[in-house]
Amino acid sequence: MKKILSIVFVLCSLAYLGACQNTSSSAQGGAIRETISVDQFEKKIATTPGGQLVDVRTAEEYAEGHLKNAVNMNVNREDYKDQFGTLDKTKPVFVYCLSGGRSLNAAKIMEKMGFREIYDMEGGIMKWQSAGKPIETGAGAPRSVGMSADEFNKQVSAGHYVLVDYNAPWCAPCQKMLPVLESLAKRKKDKLILLQINADQNKSLLREKGISGIPYLELYQDGKLTWKHDGYIEEQQLLDETKL
Repeated sequence: MKKILSIVFVLCSLAYLGACQNTSSSAQGGAIRETISVDQFEKKIATTPGGQLVDVRTAEEYAEGHLKNAVNMNVNREDYKDQFGTLDKTKPVFVYCLSGGRSLNAAKIMEKMGFREIYDMEGGIMKWQSAGKPIETGAGAPRSVGMSADEFNKQVSAGHYVLVDYNAPWCAPCQKMLPVLESLAKRKKDKLILLQINADQNKSLLREKGISGIPYLELYQDGKLTWKHDGYIEEQQLLDETKL
């Protein structure tokens, strides 16, 4: 009996060691693509020699504010692969956008192109700024003043119910949700106003309100915030939660 147990122990040990060796080999042979928090992103950039920092937004967004030493490569341009091709595929790449959607797409593209190590910043520059981290602006950068807090408060007090939709033209979930919100506002026009806030044009307002991602919804009743939701939402869930 003892002999049998000894044999089983040896076989299990060998299997365990083999599993460990296979895991290590697989990790070394494959590309790394990770989405990491802003704190991890900041720390990893600072401690990675030769890291390449890429802002994948538009040139206008980049000029309004970007991370120090970031290069601008718009992932929505037709020549995005040519832009990415100027980077060194053997060195780590760090990508970010406004809220995370475009940078995730860019990271997937880079992975397919053969980049070995790609890090995507979760929540984008919106979360970076909401965490109080520094940005730089381009010379003569155009400034989008956007809506002031006073103007916003007047808008959300303009009706019995005001549904605020924070969105952007490039945000796929925002665009998917838009016709649903517009249809809802049309059906309930006797009591509901839909207020749309472009995140690109109202960065200061979103920062002041602590909104670090889109789509984002708020419902105001007689000027008071009664409900909010972060991310995409189906119409039935919205109706169930707001009782509209």
